[in-house]
Amino acid sequence: MKQPSPVHVIGLDLLQEQVRRIALRKGFTLNLMVLGRSGLGKSTLINTLFRAAALPHENNIKTTVAKTTDIRTTHTPIEEKGIKLDLTVTDTPGFGDHIDNTDCWQPALEYIDDQYEQYLIEEQNPNRMRSTVDTRIHCCLYFIPPTGHSLRPLDLEVLKRLHKVVNVIPVIAKADTLTLEERHEFKCNIQRDLKEHEVEIYPSARYEHVEDHDTNQTYRNLTPFAVVGSENVYKNEAGHSVLGRLNSWGLIQIEDPQHCEFHHLRDLLIRNRMQDLIELTSDIHYENFRRRRLLEMKTLPDLSSLNESHI
Repeated sequence: MKQPSPVHVIGLDLLQEQVRRIALRKGFTLNLMVLGRSGLGKSTLINTLFRAAALPHENNIKTTVAKTTDIRTTHTPIEEKGIKLDLTVTDTPGFGDHIDNTDCWQPALEYIDDQYEQYLIEEQNPNRMRSTVDTRIHCCLYFIPPTGHSLRPLDLEVLKRLHKVVNVIPVIAKADTLTLEERHEFKCNIQRDLKEHEVEIYPSARYEHVEDHDTNQTYRNLTPFAVVGSENVYKNEAGHSVLGRLNSWGLIQIEDPQHCEFHHLRDLLIRNRMQDLIELTSDIHYENFRRRRLLEMKTLPDLSSLNESHI
């Protein structure tokens, strides 16, 4: 009787383990920008998301009040279960805090472009490093005041410019100041404004994989995320220690999806789509910048040839 031929396995299933080992050795880099006026809890939310002092509180920074939007960058190494993350958070103190906020978004946009420019220069350097340091902004968390009405003209002006150069995730700050009915109506109004002004927020349906559609659609339906941040720990009714905000009427447990949408934002930003944010930054936003800059460089006159012609 003829014996069946042996099954030959070449070992492609081990590629996943190879990628995992290399990734763990190199670690991961995430660069965030937070944009919103003072007092919306930007530092608290970031520190709660990453369980680290990743962004100093504004009242702890001893500086004079800036007349224009400032740029401050904080680097924080984070490690959890052997996974290393080099987190950089860029804050924009002064944004939207003045009577005249004309072009207050310009420093933030210029900073995003500057990081693309530095990356492009390093790529073109013949003596570049083996691994280019990535300072490109992978995601911008845009903080919306909990007015309960709709987006302000300033918010629309910024978002219309911002979504073209970076992944944007809008959040309703301090959402515990709204009732559930107010929150629902506010979110619907914002979703309508974003659609009318063709502002693409992350995750965008244009760039998603087919298998991610259902999950991404759930995130899109939740946008903007109504969030509450807190670095304080309390005991809930069950006696468990939880992160929360204590009010006269009760305890807001920020990781409870029934209380706010912090849990969903963390899942999107860290647990489910962090790598996608990084890849989209490189493949879409940086590539658009790179193509534009290279085309600009081609249209510039060759100064050396012009000088030679005049000799």
